[in-house]
Amino acid sequence: MVLHSLGASAQSAAFTVSQHGHQVGTAGFELMADAPDLDTLVVPVGGGGLISGIAIAARSIKPKLEIIGVEAQLYPPLYNVMKGKNLPCHGQTIADGIAVKAPGGLTREIVTAMVDDVILVGEAEIEGAVARLLEHEKTLAEGAGAAALAVVLNNRDRFRGKKPGVVISGGNIDLRLLSTVIVRELGREGRIMTITVAIDDRPGVLARVSTLIGEAGGNILEVSHNRMLAGAAKSADLILVIEARDVMHAGEIRVGLEAAGFEVRD
Repeated sequence: MVLHSLGASAQSAAFTVSQHGHQVGTAGFELMADAPDLDTLVVPVGGGGLISGIAIAARSIKPKLEIIGVEAQLYPPLYNVMKGKNLPCHGQTIADGIAVKAPGGLTREIVTAMVDDVILVGEAEIEGAVARLLEHEKTLAEGAGAAALAVVLNNRDRFRGKKPGVVISGGNIDLRLLSTVIVRELGREGRIMTITVAIDDRPGVLARVSTLIGEAGGNILEVSHNRMLAGAAKSADLILVIEARDVMHAGEIRVGLEAAGFEVRD
């Protein structure tokens, strides 16, 4: 798999579809020059300008190249056109760069003629791709920019045996949103978990719980001691946010607490 990133300035210059019908897709030329053995290009789709330019340029070099567009599940206008569907376009998506309700008139003609397929991708998958790019490729991508990678990662059978090129089309993401995405993905991977531990409300019990988690290799990030919502007047709930290595390790921490006699709830 080949990843091709477009910076903000490069993105605007790399592909245009003018009112007079002239197309320029230097990103497509670059991809084919860097990896001429590619047999598939996966490109995020908003208004359709990017994929139109890339398809025209890349197909001029390799006519049988497969072109696949990617849309967010919440905004599937091109998918509706190509699949004959009528799915709604609404909602809050992390891929706001491709959150459009209808493709452009000219680009719609080009896309329907030159794009082989359109695949939808969900919010969790896009968030995972943003985190994966940052952690493994050291590349910061916005939601729309990571959408194409999300499709490849979550449709392995579809791309098995192929040599796909993936376009990462932008890195304009708010730091607060990025931090939320990272924490949510760590939670999905089991590297951060939130649990409630029912304890007797007496001295030393909190220390015992902390010791058990530490001995299991877990790191407590946050703790909340709640008496008001506990099941009995002499009991309390500990709400713990714990950092673990992975899902298996998180399970081991939980099993250790339960083996010591504590009731653990999600």
